[in-house]
Amino acid sequence: MTVSRTSSDAPFPVGGPERAPDATPPTVLIVDDEPDQLQLLSTYFQRAGCLVVPAIDAEHALNLPPGTRPELMVLDLRLPGIDGWELTERLRTLYPGCPIAITSVLDAADYPAAESVMPKPVTARDVRTLLRAAFPGRVR
Repeated sequence: MTVSRTSSDAPFPVGGPERAPDATPPTVLIVDDEPDQLQLLSTYFQRAGCLVVPAIDAEHALNLPPGTRPELMVLDLRLPGIDGWELTERLRTLYPGCPIAITSVLDAADYPAAESVMPKPVTARDVRTLLRAAFPGRVR
């Protein structure tokens, strides 16, 4: 799904059984090698009521603290070292069923390994649209 900047009710396919809405803040892994972009995305997701796990590169994303389990992963495609495409595949193995949203200046709309695409520059509205679709009733 590409996040539409005009609609907030697009489907968000997630692997596994449906969960009842609850008040637990979703845990979101955000991976971006640009510190300003990582901070901006983290702020958007935190303001929407999420617990954010920031990672400046793929290595950090692949070595999260014990017990950390993201419920959504937001990845840039252009990363140093292990790029976003390879990182997507590795994270799918580590966290099966966890949806992935791609953020990129690249044309990632047809990238099959992601459930969502948010073209850069990402706005707070894009983040809220994504979260409402992914976590009905769990975010502001």
